[in-house]
Amino acid sequence: MTSRPPRAWGSPIASGVIRCHPEDFEVSEQLGFELSGAGEHVFLHLQKRQLNSMDLMQRVAQLSGTSQRDIGMSGLKDRNAVTRQWFSVGMAGRPEPDWQALEGAGDVQVLAVGRHLRKLRRGVHRGNQFTLLLRELRGDRGALEQRLLKLRAEGVPNYFGEQRFGRDGSTLEQAMRWMHGGRRVSRNQRSLYFSALRAHVFNRLLAQRVESETWSEVLPGDVCMLHGTRSFFTCEEPTEEIQERAKRGDVHPGVPLWGLAPAGVDLEAAGTCKDTVEQCREVCDFLEASALDLAWRPARMMPDDFSWRFCDDDKLQLNFTLGAGSYATALLAELVQYKEGHRESGIGSEQG
Repeated sequence: MTSRPPRAWGSPIASGVIRCHPEDFEVSEQLGFELSGAGEHVFLHLQKRQLNSMDLMQRVAQLSGTSQRDIGMSGLKDRNAVTRQWFSVGMAGRPEPDWQALEGAGDVQVLAVGRHLRKLRRGVHRGNQFTLLLRELRGDRGALEQRLLKLRAEGVPNYFGEQRFGRDGSTLEQAMRWMHGGRRVSRNQRSLYFSALRAHVFNRLLAQRVESETWSEVLPGDVCMLHGTRSFFTCEEPTEEIQERAKRGDVHPGVPLWGLAPAGVDLEAAGTCKDTVEQCREVCDFLEASALDLAWRPARMMPDDFSWRFCDDDKLQLNFTLGAGSYATALLAELVQYKEGHRESGIGSEQG
C-alpha cells in the first residue's frame, strides 16, 4: 500500500545504515518566534532520547496535573533519536511543579522553561535542524559528492516519509479499514488516520509529477508556495519571472492536502493529475465528506544550511535544516539505499 515512490534523481548511488544508535539521528526543533515571557502557558524545551513524543506528553500531563488536551506540541519527533522539542502546558490557576522531575528516568533533559500567551499548535514551528550519521557507507565518494551538490542546489520531492504511514504501512491500512467501517476511535487516533489518508493522496499526486518531471516546475493553474513560509498564490499562466523564481528555489509548486476547497477553487485544474485523483477518488470523497479544509504543501523540499563530512570507518555525517513537516528520510532516499539499524536490534521508532 505504501510502495516506494519514484525518485527525481535516479536510483540511490550508495548504501548505508541509519539510526544504529539514537545519537546517530539528532533533531532540534526551531520554534521560530520569541516567547512573550508572560501568560498562562508554560513552554518547556525538552530533550528526549529513545522516547516518543506522546509518551513524553503523558509524563508532562502527569507531573503538571493537567489533561493532555491542555498540552500543546508542534510535531511528533522520532523515538530512536536524540530530539529537542517544545511543549506548552496550560497552567491557569495551577501551581507549577518542579519540571526537573521529568529527568528522573534519565531519558529526558529540561533545556529551558518560559511563559507565553498562547498554546503551542501543531505545525507552527519554523523547521527542524538535523545532524545524521550514516554508517557502513558503500559507494563511490566522487559520485556521492556530485549527488550531494545536486540535492543542495535543486532539492528533492517533498514526499511524506514512511513514518507517516506506520511500520510497513500499518497506520494507513488501519485508516483505510476505519474509512470503510466507521468504527469509533479516539480523537488522537482519528487525527492520525486523517493524516495518513491525506499523505497517501499527496504522495500519489506528487509521484505523478515526479514521473512527468514537473515536480519543480510551475504549471498553468498551479498554486505557488513561497519558500520558507505558508504563503501561496495561484498562477494561472506562469511568467518567465515565475519560472526563474522556481528555478532559484524562491517558489515551489503546491500539491493539495486534500479537503474541502473554497468556492471557486477547482482542485483538478490546479496542477493535479485527473487520472491520479480518480484512482484516489474514494479517499478524496471521504476527506471532503469529513469536512477537512483544503491545505497546500510544497512539491519540492530545499534543505537549508546543507553540509556534509566524510568520516573515517565508512561514515558520512549530514547537517541540514528542513521546513516544518518535511522528512529527512525523503532527502536520504535520493542519496542512498538505507536501512535502519535499530530495526535489526528490535528498537522501535515513532510512527507519524
